[in-house]
Amino acid sequence: MSQSRINQGERGPSRGPDDALGDPGGTKAQFQSVLFAGRQVPPPRGGEEAPDFFGDLNLDQIIQSVLAKWQAYNLKPFFYTPLHDFDLILYRQEIMRDLENPLVMQSVELFSQDMREMRSLLPADEKQYYKFERERWFLSAVVTYCRTISVFARALTELNLESRGMRIFREFLIGYIATRSFVNLSKEATALTSEVSAIKYCLHIDSGRVTVRRYADELDYSKAVEDAFDKFRQDEVNDYSVKGLHSGGMNHIQAQIVERIALLYPGTFQALEKFYELHSDFQDNKISRFDREIQFYVAYLKHKEKVQSAGLNFCFPELSNNSKEIRCQETFDLALANKLVDEKASIITNDFFMRGSERIFVVSGPNHGGKTTFARTFGQLHYLAALGCPVPGRDARLFHFDRLFTHFEREENIQTLRGKLQDDLLRVRQILDHATSNSIVIINEIFSSTSLKDAVYLGKKIMTRLSELDVLAVCVTFLDELASFDEKTVSIVSTVDPNNPAIRTFKLERRRADGLAYALAVAEKHRVTSDWLLRRIKS
Repeated sequence: MSQSRINQGERGPSRGPDDALGDPGGTKAQFQSVLFAGRQVPPPRGGEEAPDFFGDLNLDQIIQSVLAKWQAYNLKPFFYTPLHDFDLILYRQEIMRDLENPLVMQSVELFSQDMREMRSLLPADEKQYYKFERERWFLSAVVTYCRTISVFARALTELNLESRGMRIFREFLIGYIATRSFVNLSKEATALTSEVSAIKYCLHIDSGRVTVRRYADELDYSKAVEDAFDKFRQDEVNDYSVKGLHSGGMNHIQAQIVERIALLYPGTFQALEKFYELHSDFQDNKISRFDREIQFYVAYLKHKEKVQSAGLNFCFPELSNNSKEIRCQETFDLALANKLVDEKASIITNDFFMRGSERIFVVSGPNHGGKTTFARTFGQLHYLAALGCPVPGRDARLFHFDRLFTHFEREENIQTLRGKLQDDLLRVRQILDHATSNSIVIINEIFSSTSLKDAVYLGKKIMTRLSELDVLAVCVTFLDELASFDEKTVSIVSTVDPNNPAIRTFKLERRRADGLAYALAVAEKHRVTSDWLLRRIKS
């Protein structure tokens, strides 16, 4: 993987000496978050709503695949919130790198698994109707919590952590398990569990009547019966003993039995009740936040591993906000790649770059040749980089944008009482009104509903405005006239197999769009190009 670099330029953030992001060692800073850091954790902007461009760029498909097994953590808001702070992007990249270490990932996954077990033990009102049942499972949840935190803290002390976020959290966790409140909670929960587990009682069942009394050293005939019949054992048999009743809850008979046991051991059950009342908020908010936020990294990296299994590369991009020279090698559409990996199909990668004054890719070529896929790839790369994630490709240098806009063709909506051309113009106007020189604009084949002459006229007007704004842009078009509009324009052409023009290569090349690429391939196949005709005449 390429080494990540951040070029802050003139817009780099200023930070005080006590800010978490300004403390690479992580010893002075107080832990707040593994996603946002700093002294305050900003709420995800936009909440549950995906950005407008998600559907156009198939980012919605990517996030759906990434979070398929992580729905319980409500991670979508984090993926809907691109970062504008350079150092915060680097902060996330560092944590991603730490989690690429199998030992670190294994420890985090074990911690997450145990935390899920703890939450499953917490009383659920719809299942635990009975008071003593709720209190007993609550005690089990606290014991699991204390064990989980202690084990995770010890594991982190033995790991080589490089990221500020994980090191700051480790220091916090080590301090947390040493606090008087946690030590007392753990001791009290362990002691009470031992006391509850030590309760023994006898049931006397006679004609539908159940009597509960203290255990009085009666003989346990279970072992004697097993020993007597052991000589007749031939094969292993199924174990039909009841393992636990938590998932289904207690029934009314079991509840009445426990009520009688509570009368026999009032001190223990009073202690259980008091423990339940005093420690209802036993979970530390920062640990709960970490448990949720770390899944952002785990979910993405697990999805990345799946795609990498097909031989594809990911890298940590170099980002700049003062240079618009970009470069990507062996990159691909992540949404399409995920689908093709499932289908065990081959995946085509592409390289592209901009240098100097170049700002706008104009993509032309035959239909179904990969033009729209390139446009989506361009947007996906920049957006994923703004989340602090590794991006598809062997190497990537990208621009740190302020806003991302897309305009893809949509079906005409009769409810708006507007024609398709009018709708296209209104949407483009809205983009141009809000875009800045630091924005990215992606336009995919518009004005197909009007005449060629009008489409060229309108297309040039839009290109003029994009050039004046100095935005980075991708324009997929059937208008070759736009491919050489000015010095900021880069022509990219999707290619076909020269021996069979019906076969798309899905490779894109930087070259002049002459409008003849597809026709020339057909003519070459049937040997009717000028060169072939001249050969025939001479022969």
